[in-house]
This record gives sequence, structure tokens and C-alpha cells, in this order.
Amino acid sequence: MSDDRYRIDVSVSPEYLAAQSQPEQNRYAFAYTITIENNGQLTAQLLSRHWIITDGDGQVQEVRGPGVVGEQPVIAPGHRHIYTSGTLMASRVGTMQGSYQMLAEDGHTFDAEIAPFRLAVPGALH
Repeated sequence: MSDDRYRIDVSVSPEYLAAQSQPEQNRYAFAYTITIENNGQLTAQLLSRHWIITDGDGQVQEVRGPGVVGEQPVIAPGHRHIYTSGTLMASRVGTMQGSYQMLAEDGHTFDAEIAPFRLAVPGALH
């Protein structure tokens, strides 16, 4: 059951960073711009993140930590927070997914899910 008071929508725009990659060493750099939109009824603060990064070889890396890029943004209803971060992978293709742990102004904690998205070197997929 979902509760419209606690509705956070997350969208992602990934980008391959050729200039920061070293394909000969199996190092592929990706940036991703995240838009976190509060479509709920209550102001909420992003407390922490949990990422699951899976490369094309099936290797899984989990990342947990406070906030995003050094911030724990407070997002009012109808507002959004946008940031850009990045990751390195050992393969040309992979996926990321995860969640943000949120605290609503009424003291309720909840997760904002981040749907899986693909990281891929251009031309790596047909």
C-alpha cells in the first residue's frame, strides 16, 4: 500500500564519460544526473542512500552512506532536488538501482525507490 503523503519520484539521466575512461584498463566512467521530486503532501529530508551497482560481468557493488554528494536535502512538496554524481565500472555495460531513505516532517521514515537504469558505452548495445 502506498501513501500519497510520502511520494518521492526519482528520475535519472546517465552519461558515459569517455575522457575519464580507460578502456584498455577496463575502467569505464559514468556520470548520472538525478532529479528527486517530492510529489507527496509533506516536506521530506533525504537522510541516506543505498545503491546496487551491477557490471556487465555480474559483479555487484553496494554503496551506502549519508545524503547525496555531501548534502541531506530537505524537499518541500512540489519541489525537487537535482544533483550529479558518478561511478566507475570494469565493463562497458551495467546497471544501477537503489533507494533513498527519507524522513518526513511528521517523523515517518520511508524509502524512495530508484528504478534500475542502464549505464552503457555508446555502441556497446545494439
